[in-house]
This record gives sequence, structure tokens and C-alpha cells, in this order.
Amino acid sequence: MTKIELIRKLSELDRRGIYVLARRDIEKLFPDEGEKSMEKSLQRMVSNGLLQRVAKGLYVNPAATSKNRWLTEEIAKALRPGCLSYVSLESILSEYGVISQIPISRMTVMTTGRSGVHNTPFGTIEFTHTKRARSEILGRTLAPKGRPLRIATRSAAVRDLLRVGRNANMLIDDELEDESEVETT
Repeated sequence: MTKIELIRKLSELDRRGIYVLARRDIEKLFPDEGEKSMEKSLQRMVSNGLLQRVAKGLYVNPAATSKNRWLTEEIAKALRPGCLSYVSLESILSEYGVISQIPISRMTVMTTGRSGVHNTPFGTIEFTHTKRARSEILGRTLAPKGRPLRIATRSAAVRDLLRVGRNANMLIDDELEDESEVETT
């Protein structure tokens, strides 16, 4: 892969609103590139600033004009491909104004994938596993237009917070009264 080839392909993807790429996506763009050659090319493209490594095997096009305020959610979505993930816990409760704190540079996400914490240049993404059925998750979340991840409803986020044993002291008391039943993950 040459600089010119990569710039052209990144530009095409950017026009389609794609700016977060997994290594496997880049490999599909350059199918003739061998594994070792791909590794060297990726290292070179990162050091040249054409790609920004945000996690193992995950890159962002730093020159993309289609990047928007949901970059961290796009990264979270790419970190758990094939899994149902949604913004919940402290992150969405803060957006709803239900907790007294605002998480700075940390996003909390419930997922059907594995739990884990990923530190990226754009903030920390914390995944918490849930065993809930897909249909139940879909019924308890919303899909705002333009947002990459679903978001928990206010009551679902409170239930998630209580169910996973997080600090409920920051909740406004009225919210706890609505959530009398605590379920297990």
C-alpha cells in the first residue's frame, strides 16, 4: 500500500461517512498485501499521520471531514462488532440529568459482548456485559437518528446501574423510587 493509494481510499470512505476502520477493513481495501507487508504499511501510515491507532487493530482517519461528535461511539461500535451495545449507566444518566456527576472523557456502555476497558486518544470506553436477551435490550433502548449506538431509556439506565452494583448514591432520590425491582445481569 502506498501513501497515495491509502489517501485515495480513505477519501472515498470519508465521502461515505466512514472514518473508523478495523484492520480487517483495511486488509479488504488492499487484498494483495501480505500479512507482514500490511503490518509494516500500517506502522508507516500511523507514523506518517495518515492513520491514527486508537486500539489494537482499530484506526481512525484523522483527516476525515465526516467525523462528528459521536466519534467515541463509533469506536465503541467497532470494538464490539456483531454485539448489541448501548450507552447506559453513568454516561446516559448524566445526559438525562439524573446523576450529580458528569463523566469527563469516559463512556459507559452495556454490551452483549465481553466486559472491558479501552483507553483511546478520544476517551476511555468501559464495556459492561449484560446477559439480557436481544429483544429485551431493544425494548429498553432508543435509536436516536445519527447516533451510532443505541441509548438506554432513563429507567433502563437506572436499572442497569443498580443491577451491576454501581454507586447509586449519585442518583437523585426520585429516580430510585421508580426502580423498586433490581434484576441480575
